[in-house]
Amino acid sequence: MQGYKISTNHEEFNLDVIYNFISNSSWAKGIPKATLDKAISNSFCFGMFDEGGVQVGFVRLITDKATFAYLADVFVLESHRGLGLSKWLVKTIVDHSDLQGLRRMILATRDAHGLYSQFGFKAVENPEILMQIWQPDIYHESLV
Repeated sequence: MQGYKISTNHEEFNLDVIYNFISNSSWAKGIPKATLDKAISNSFCFGMFDEGGVQVGFVRLITDKATFAYLADVFVLESHRGLGLSKWLVKTIVDHSDLQGLRRMILATRDAHGLYSQFGFKAVENPEILMQIWQPDIYHESLV
């Protein structure tokens, strides 16, 4: 996309921009900055930048790059929405050479089903086979 670039180079990421968005998100509100930094360091991440090098988007994948990936922490800053950037970001991930041949790539979304379905994501068949340990208030509990 003209005027934008996507990079997997962690050195280019602006942790403050990423943290300000994700720590105020519905899915990770209140996440400690050190926890997010550790998550980013241990994940395969994609940053999106405008022509001035300012970070405007991000996505994090938890993956072994061979069999499985979990797509998480996807965002494009509101001031850059409506330009097709989220589609470009998801397409870049789905098409990335390190992510070909995966048996499963999953994600959780409350409101972006239309975006992800354009790239082959579907509702989980047989959800009864999936299990989880879910601690939705863990970031708030650590403050007590």
